[in-house]
Parts: sequence; C-alpha cells; structure tokens
Amino acid sequence: MQTNLASWIRDTPEGEQAEEILRRCVHCGFCQATCPTYQELGDELDSPRGRIYLIKQMLEGEDVSASTQMHLDRCLTCRNCETTCPSGVEYGKLVDIGRAVVAKKVERPLRDRLLRIALRYGLNSPLFGPAMALGRVMRPILPATLRSKVVPVQPSRPLPENLTRHVRQAIMLQGCVQPAMMPSIDEATVRVLDAVGIGVRSVPGSVCCGAINLHLDAQEKALDQMRTNIDVWWPLLDTGQAECIVANASGCGAMLREYAHHLRNDPRYATKAQELSDAVRDVAELLEPHAAELGKRIGGITGRHAFHPPCTLQHWQKLRGITEKVLADLGFQLQPFAESHLCCGSAGTYSITQKELSQSLRDRKLSHIEATQPDIIVSSNMGCITHLQSGASVSVRHWVEVVDEALAGI
Repeated sequence: MQTNLASWIRDTPEGEQAEEILRRCVHCGFCQATCPTYQELGDELDSPRGRIYLIKQMLEGEDVSASTQMHLDRCLTCRNCETTCPSGVEYGKLVDIGRAVVAKKVERPLRDRLLRIALRYGLNSPLFGPAMALGRVMRPILPATLRSKVVPVQPSRPLPENLTRHVRQAIMLQGCVQPAMMPSIDEATVRVLDAVGIGVRSVPGSVCCGAINLHLDAQEKALDQMRTNIDVWWPLLDTGQAECIVANASGCGAMLREYAHHLRNDPRYATKAQELSDAVRDVAELLEPHAAELGKRIGGITGRHAFHPPCTLQHWQKLRGITEKVLADLGFQLQPFAESHLCCGSAGTYSITQKELSQSLRDRKLSHIEATQPDIIVSSNMGCITHLQSGASVSVRHWVEVVDEALAGI
C-alpha cells in the first residue's frame, strides 16, 4: 500500500475511485443530522464527515491507529448519509476502501480477530443449520445474548407443487443463514409469488452473497463468493430460464445489486456481474403490479402494523416508497413513527461486534415504534427482524409472512 495519496491514486483503481469520492465532499455536515452513531455518541469522528477526514488523512500517509479503526468499525454502513448528502458523495464505497486499507495497517487484538474468524466461518459453514437446530433445543438454558439469536421456527405448511409450470421464474438465494434461522420467510415468499403466477427456484451450489466476509476484513473471500454465485446463476439468466433473482432479505438484495461495482475490474466477470446486478428484484418489486388485486382477494389485513424499513432497503436500494405502496395495496394498516429513517442497529454482524451501541440504537428505534401501539412490527430483512424482536414487546415478522398467512385464511 502506497503511503503517498497521489501515487496510490495513480497506481490503483481503488485510489482513483477514492479521489473522485473525496473530491465531491464539501464537508457541509448535513450528514451528521441523519447519522445514527453521531446522534448517539456526539463525536465528530463518529460521523460521515469525521470518518472521511480520517480516511483522507490515512491515504495521505498519516499514521493509522487502533482509534482510526474503531471509528470506522462503528459505522453501520447504513448509508443514510448518502440519502441526505447534497453532493452525491458515495460514502459507502469510500468507507469500504478505508476499512480495507486500515485492516492491512492495524492488527486487531486477538479477541477481535478470533470473533471475526468465528463469525465468518461459522455463518458461512454448512454446519450452521445443524448448530441452529441444536440451539433451539437448548434455547431455554442459553445465555440471553445467544438466546435472542436463536429464533423459534414458525409452523411449516406445504409448498406449492410443480412451480416450474409458471412462465415467469425467479431464482432465490439459498447460501445464507436465513433458511436455517427463519425458513418461514423463504417458504412464504414461494407461496405468495406462486399466487401471482411466479415460480421460485433455488439453485444448488449458491453461497452467501458475500456481505459477511466483505464487512469482516475478508474482501477477497467475498469476491470469490460473488464469482461462485454468478457461475451458478448465470446459465439460467443467460438462457431465459429465470428472469430475475428475487431477494426477500434487503441486506442480501443490496449486496447482489453491487456485484457490478465490486467486480468491475475483473475482466472475466465484470459484464456478467453487471447483468446479474440488473436482474435483482426485491420481493416487493415483483408483487407491485399484483398487490392491489391480491389485497382485494385477501380482503385486508387486520391489526395495526408498524413497518420498519431496513437501511439496505431505503438508503441502499431506494425501495422504501415502493414497499410501502405495496403494503398499503395489500391492506396493511401502517402506523407512522418518528425517526423511521434511522438504523435499528442490526447491520449484519454489527449487533455482535458493536453490542452496546447496537442495543442502544435498537431501544431508540423501538421506543418510537411502540409509541404507535402496533399489534405487530413488520420489516424486510431478517437481521432487523431478529434484532428488533430481542427487545420488542410485540411480534416482529417479515411482511411477506403476514401476507402468506392472510392468503392461507381465504
């Protein structure tokens, strides 16, 4: 890694990108009003503007310390600042570059290294499913922190037969923790999309979308996972056997949409990555043309609902408006609440690596949501659902599960 910013920018694609992002930043501070960590901690270095200063100093060759790493680690990568920024600063891409550089310059304490290795390998392991099953058996005697991560399984119902009968076909990501932690979300997605004439299939060989490795100092491993998924899915997309990849976890959907960015300099995968990113659809996007009709079939969904829009849905993918329209068309009685734009503190593995700050943000979020006295909280991302449920007084579920149950009651 070059210590001189000019030569680093000249010699690497990442440096050139960092220069462009830094050039756009006018240091106005608008981002501070919507940064969750700055709102909680009040430290300039825990705001996007402060972290941009740290990254710039680091790239210019100034000393990098454990303090630099701490402030970058505290960032949730919620990208609320990007929604707010009047200059279009792509802060999320810049902080990825900064974290990759600091990981090479600062060795983490042994405890942190072991935790990150355990998370990377544990969550990506084929043994995660059996471990989760064992955890459910032992759940009553587990410590509170672990118990909150072991979610009871919802009762299963039969899936539709012969899903290939539909002309429209979608691929569903399976190499994820969701099928083991909350299989009811995938099952509900299959049934609801089947009801509007879309077949959903999984493809053997797919792996995690790459988000876990990318955010835990293993960027190359993440790129390998992206290439594996492209190799597995590309034949179906290229031949028209599937029209899209459906994401029912907005965190995964956000990462899949960024394959084109992460593999842009890979001559073998850049074009395929772009086409795959363009083919990603959130489940709400697929349901949008059918939501009003489906809502009439259901006849409305009873109760008061608070919808928590995950950051990966509203700030990364800009799909909050579409999702809320779909929910309204389906018959949800949505209750508005304060600070709905702020992160709940889940942010993938953040709730484990930054436990205290994560719980503080969760409690702040729940205080606003529960002030509306909802009967149920719904969201679009398994991580947010699990995190909020650990402190909520009412049930927290994926909205597609609620729609599925309403269809079953017709």
